[in-house]
Amino acid sequence: MSAPKLFISYSWSNPEHEQLVVDIATELRESGVDVILDKWDLKEGHDAVAFMEKMVTDPEIKKVAIICDNKYSVKADGRAGGVGTETQIISKEVYENQSQEKFVAVVTEKDEHGKPFLPTYYKSRIYIDLSEADRYAENFERLLRWIFDKPLYVKPKIGNKSSFLSESEHVSLGTTALFKRCVDAIKNHKAYAEGAFDEYCNLFVSNLERFRLSKPEGEFDDAVVKNIEEFLPYRNEVIQLFTTVVQYAPTTEFTQRIHRLFENLIPYMNRPANITQWIEWDFDNFKFIVHELFLYVLAILLKHDRLDQANYLLEQQYYYPGKSDYGMDAMVGFLVFWEHLPSLENRNKRLQLSRLSLRADLLKERCNGTGIDFRYLMQADFVAFMRSEVEANDPWGGGWVPETLLYLGHFNSPFEIFARSVSKAYFDRVKVLLAIDTPKDLEPLFKSYQDGSRILPRWERKSFSPLALIGYEHLATRP
Repeated sequence: MSAPKLFISYSWSNPEHEQLVVDIATELRESGVDVILDKWDLKEGHDAVAFMEKMVTDPEIKKVAIICDNKYSVKADGRAGGVGTETQIISKEVYENQSQEKFVAVVTEKDEHGKPFLPTYYKSRIYIDLSEADRYAENFERLLRWIFDKPLYVKPKIGNKSSFLSESEHVSLGTTALFKRCVDAIKNHKAYAEGAFDEYCNLFVSNLERFRLSKPEGEFDDAVVKNIEEFLPYRNEVIQLFTTVVQYAPTTEFTQRIHRLFENLIPYMNRPANITQWIEWDFDNFKFIVHELFLYVLAILLKHDRLDQANYLLEQQYYYPGKSDYGMDAMVGFLVFWEHLPSLENRNKRLQLSRLSLRADLLKERCNGTGIDFRYLMQADFVAFMRSEVEANDPWGGGWVPETLLYLGHFNSPFEIFARSVSKAYFDRVKVLLAIDTPKDLEPLFKSYQDGSRILPRWERKSFSPLALIGYEHLATRP
């Protein structure tokens, strides 16, 4: 199946909006959509009007996304500029076909009353909302489903019960109703918000058992990959819930509740008491899921500058009663959330994929549509790695392997929070994440990397430079 072609109509409102459009277009291309965008496809000497008309005349272009902000709606209604020309083309198509499925408005801005900016010809039609960060992942998925003609809800045939059931064979976590209630309560600061969050988390932890793998048919690694793919809608729920908490209720109480959520997920990563026969990779799907969720909550907290809350999750230990069954300490650190995944290593060898890390590949692929740029996931991974290194005594490292850093490429600049730490005032906030007081506290660690007494993670010839990613020489050098 060839990639569907999508034309994007938008207004050059301001540099920030133009970059947002490019970001959306990039995410769509990375998700398998052949996006037609003027910034990429309209060159000097081309006929601009012919380019616009292409959205209707080119039979291969099946979908058109109208990116709507205030400027777009004003220009569309006033038939001004390029937007006005495109509006004449689009409105005719929309008005003449009441059930058309080629054009959809994608809202990126609303007025002070929360109403979307839409051109007049589109006001009565259903749009896709990408204006709110906490619902971005859910609605980006809606956009993708519209482009690929894969709706979330498919009407079953009348009287054909088996067909109806076959469309519902996927595992359901059963949390969606509580998720919506919880998000609404947090955003609107309702009195029961904390209780709603607890209710959602309790159901999430309880029903995660539905995703347990039990003697699957075929290759086990196939079952692991399929399982975590089926979990994707619920991962997106949690990401949106974390984003809502961080934006609307970044309190100590909610941070403690997030800590307790992860505490309750730890047992899924190992053998439950009722299972007496198992192999090491039986729980790899849960190990991947919990690790991914922990990376995302760190990424979201760091992105939104909630450094103390991020430090709380790194600093506080987690109660794991299963550990005490083996005569071990029942309190464990955040390192418990990274575990080796032998099933993915087996998959790499079995299918001769020659990948350096399938975990990193999956994390990168699954990042599309979350509203969280992958660089924030890499930043979170790096912070967790550095924290584990600072606090570890083992020359082989602290135990956290930042596999996402495989995707650094030629990026050798400091991550955002460390670039900002050129300011002493900002560094004084960031330093808690690394459990240090001054930049000099890192010198012994960096020297140990240089003299080889401490080993950095390496994937064949690939590694990374903590010195560069932390911008060590420039930390706290300005007021």
